[in-house]
Amino acid sequence: MDAETAKRQITDQHIYEKIWNAIAERQVGPGTRLKEEQLAEIFSVSRARVRQVLQNLARDGLITLIPNRGAFVSTPSIEEARDVFFARRTIEERLVERLCSTIGADGIERLRNHVDQERKAHSSGDVATAIRLSGAFHMLIAELAQSQILAGLLRDLVSRTSLIMAMYQQKDVLNCGPDEHAAIVESITNRDAKKALAVMHHHLAHIENQLDLESERVMARDLEDILGL
Repeated sequence: MDAETAKRQITDQHIYEKIWNAIAERQVGPGTRLKEEQLAEIFSVSRARVRQVLQNLARDGLITLIPNRGAFVSTPSIEEARDVFFARRTIEERLVERLCSTIGADGIERLRNHVDQERKAHSSGDVATAIRLSGAFHMLIAELAQSQILAGLLRDLVSRTSLIMAMYQQKDVLNCGPDEHAAIVESITNRDAKKALAVMHHHLAHIENQLDLESERVMARDLEDILGL
């Protein structure tokens, strides 16, 4: 299938996922304007279809639609940031607690392999991959816990966390590293629910404590470069 055929067959969900991933991986920063005409050109679809996708993203809180101005990637307040981390602690502590009693050997192997991938990305200085894998680790926990409801809620919270970190994370602070994820996996492997809860709580608190209201916003790259097929 050539590039032109792929563009003709693109779905609204694919457009949504491409933009969602760009936000979740912090390629598109808070406050970035998402122009209908530019997105329509990037994906070779009508502006009406782009408009519907943007409305769906706005419904999920990732972008803000401003009358007579257009669509912008959301800029969460610090109070919203605290709420997001509160919700993540509640959900993710429940997920790891469940995994301690339900996970099998295959699940443990998937978690360990994921952490190994994170280590490689960190060691090689591949920041973009490290960010992607960091969020994916938490989504893998939700997948293995087999809760569609909590997984859906967490997916939204992970993308909102990316916006928050893009706005407020201190510039000299690294993303949560694989060591903390490895500790979570170890407690799940040992089926130590009490330890798993404590480690996950510490991990999310560590991320939250890296927030700095004085940080400058991330400058986005060109949308064609980020979202182009």
